[in-house]
Amino acid sequence: MKVVSSLKTLKNRDKNCRLVRRRGRLFVINKRNPRFKARQG
Repeated sequence: MKVVSSLKTLKNRDKNCRLVRRRGRLFVINKRNPRFKARQG
């Protein structure tokens, strides 16, 4: 999982990427391809 300052570019890496808010943090999750996981905050 990457920890990044901006999730905008990571969201566009794959069409299955979703932006999810959990416990005050923003996550990019991808069920099809888990290597695109990312977190902000």
